[in-house]
Amino acid sequence: MSERRVAVIGTGYVGLTTGACLASLGHHVVCADADSQKVQRLRRAEVDILEPGLPDLVRDSVATGHLEFTQDTAAAVAEADVVFLCLPTPMGAGGAADLAAVETVAGEIRTVLPQNSVVVNKSTVPVGTAERVADLLGRPDVTVVSNPEFLREGRAVHDFMHPDRIVIGAADREAGQRVADLYGTLDAPVVLTDAASAELAKYAANFFLAMKLSFANNLATLCEHFGADIGDVTDGIGHDPRIGPAFLRPGPGWGGSCLPKDTHALLTICQEAGVDFPLLRATIETNVEHQHRLVERIVAESAAADGSLHGVRLALLGLTFKAGTSDLRDSPALAIARLLKERGAELLAYDPALEGIRRPDLSDLLTVVDDPLDAAAGADACVVLTEWPQLRDLDWEAIAGRLATPTVHDFRNLLDPVRLERAGLRWYGVGRTPALAPRG
Repeated sequence: MSERRVAVIGTGYVGLTTGACLASLGHHVVCADADSQKVQRLRRAEVDILEPGLPDLVRDSVATGHLEFTQDTAAAVAEADVVFLCLPTPMGAGGAADLAAVETVAGEIRTVLPQNSVVVNKSTVPVGTAERVADLLGRPDVTVVSNPEFLREGRAVHDFMHPDRIVIGAADREAGQRVADLYGTLDAPVVLTDAASAELAKYAANFFLAMKLSFANNLATLCEHFGADIGDVTDGIGHDPRIGPAFLRPGPGWGGSCLPKDTHALLTICQEAGVDFPLLRATIETNVEHQHRLVERIVAESAAADGSLHGVRLALLGLTFKAGTSDLRDSPALAIARLLKERGAELLAYDPALEGIRRPDLSDLLTVVDDPLDAAAGADACVVLTEWPQLRDLDWEAIAGRLATPTVHDFRNLLDPVRLERAGLRWYGVGRTPALAPRG
């Protein structure tokens, strides 16, 4: 594989991981970002993102000269063979993906792109975006390719270097192959298709994962009704290779930076196309209903005489949308917290990813503390919302001594209920009875 000159526009999870990993594969990569302070930190190999392996990869690639950072987008693009657009596409009005950042950058780079270069949409974008970007560029010599990312936060570097598949959509097969060649040393199947198919594949993947999670949460409710164990039920079906065990663990609902915005964007795409997709609507609605159902459990256990949570203090353990990341975007933990706040609860929270660092201001919702014992002090219940393994090893005897009421709502089925019972705590899981220990 020969070295190529690559520009990456945007240094979020996807952009920084893409740039650092491509640099580690031997390409010369220039990453551009509008945030000048962030660029300065990255030049010093200071990575703000909690992502295992990424700081080392950035440091090593900067040291070898394969990875550079700049605030000057035009300069980053000017000598690139391939330009990756790794830009935010948040949920906009009505649920549609907001393409403002993608469209703005396309306008900025159109006149400085080298002749016969390739522009790659790495961001998750609606079907037809490759054509839209091509129109904005107005450069017949430049091909726009769709190369969606399939990176899990907390495992992004691993997923890039050991992909399940590499999906590349291009109207021009030679341009698609040029992008595929960037990954040449990676052992993975390459799906070389048209841009619309590649764009839809990304949305379809995230919808399917969200659907499995909604299914698991509804199934957990059914297990509670019949006294069945959700761990045994999902184990019983997960060994079937047509189903698989992944994404069948119940929890406080699904969220994060991708699944909510992508499912809503796909729903909008369906509505605009006049295609009814009731399964997609049900997946989204089930997630919201499940979170309300969990809150009602807490209300049933801890509510004041008037049925509200006024005067009730709750200790929330975990705020990030999943373990292994500091990302709070569309976190189901925060969705649960908002519902509890609306019912009048006072909320104190602890999360190991936020311990002792600069964090978003959540003061209108809850108080973040740096010690789980401080969160538990005087609380009427503990609520486990993120599956941090560190929470299993907490001093639960000490927490029991701090709680005003010895109750733990384990919405991740993370803890050992036998141990908690010995500590004097009442344990409530999801789809399990207290007598059944959680599965790993």
